[in-house]
Amino acid sequence: MQETFYRPDSEVLRTTRTLPAAIYNLAHTLLVQSQTGCVFVPIRTMQYMAVLDAAEWIFVDRERPGLIELAWQSFHPGSRTNLDDPVPFDLVYYDERAALTMQRLIPEFYKALVLLSERRVTGSPPAKILSFSRKH
Repeated sequence: MQETFYRPDSEVLRTTRTLPAAIYNLAHTLLVQSQTGCVFVPIRTMQYMAVLDAAEWIFVDRERPGLIELAWQSFHPGSRTNLDDPVPFDLVYYDERAALTMQRLIPEFYKALVLLSERRVTGSPPAKILSFSRKH
């Protein structure tokens, strides 16, 4: 399946923010596990779709599918000294409404990531424990 997203011609605002480590780490784990290098995260409580890839994470509104409202870019996980530290990134608004969207996005996005992660884990094949005999 192929999806096409359009970026508006100009940015409304670009600012630097930090993303809680739990969100970055979980999203990064899902990306690494993805066979396509891309993860679609439905944020049902907001009627948004997040699309994650290695370069950026974009967010689109169900009312305007295909049009990027905001993007998270230029993640700098190497700048942290601990895996529990927040990750700096660039937040790009492509629409005036994006500031309002951001007020709810981080906690709702995290809930959607957790749900997606739980569904992927339950659908995976069961683990096997191999026993090796010890030779004396």
